[in-house]
Amino acid sequence: MKRVKAACIVQTLHFMLKEEIAQEEAENLVKEEVAKYKEQLEHSGMAYKILSETVQADGSVIMELKKQYSTAPVGGYFD
Repeated sequence: MKRVKAACIVQTLHFMLKEEIAQEEAENLVKEEVAKYKEQLEHSGMAYKILSETVQADGSVIMELKKQYSTAPVGGYFD
């Protein structure tokens, strides 16, 4: 028999600009989307760790993170 001893998901998210609106407004919307995503992570109750968050030249944001998979224990993944 096997059991999951520890698990997590590693994700790279790209918060992209909407092309059909002005640059400054698109950048502001991306900032809001990133903030909402972080707030959702906090309220989800799942363990997570943001590894990096990089603003690109065009104003978009690339975020790399580890987060808990389902309700599986995370073991040493966040050490």
